[in-house]
Amino acid sequence: MSKTKTANPELDTPTDLDASGVAKVSTALNTLLADAFALYLKTKNFHWHISGRHFRDYHLLLDEQSDQIFATTDQLAERVRKIGGATIRSIGHIAKLQTLKDNDEKFVPPREMLRELMEDNKKVAAAMRKAHKVCDDAEDVASASLLENFIDETERRTWFLFEATRQEGGNEA
Repeated sequence: MSKTKTANPELDTPTDLDASGVAKVSTALNTLLADAFALYLKTKNFHWHISGRHFRDYHLLLDEQSDQIFATTDQLAERVRKIGGATIRSIGHIAKLQTLKDNDEKFVPPREMLRELMEDNKKVAAAMRKAHKVCDDAEDVASASLLENFIDETERRTWFLFEATRQEGGNEA
């Protein structure tokens, strides 16, 4: 069994990964998990508060994207547990680990909402690549493989948000 300080001994799942690798992978995945919850809530916030002439399209896009983001949370947390690590337990813990900034503004114009979400998704993809390297270094192929799919999904969200924010007749960012 791994002897990590990240999980209570009674929750320490047997793994062939070394304790240092478990600790590093757990830390990386928990940060991604916190950001996934932060991005999920921000996406839902914007979904609930979007307005304007493209309301229906943006409302549906953000609902679809928030569902996709939320679907990653259980897989990330369970991956941490599968290797014997401990994962987040509260909103407060999420707040301590998240790297994405919340948006508590009373009104955000629709294009700014989409651009902010696009930038956040780009940050998440970059963080996933860094976490992938941590997984590779720990020889945790399963976590790395999981991240490869999530990177692709995140890049797809970024692409859709970019296309939705383009100006009519232009290709400017």
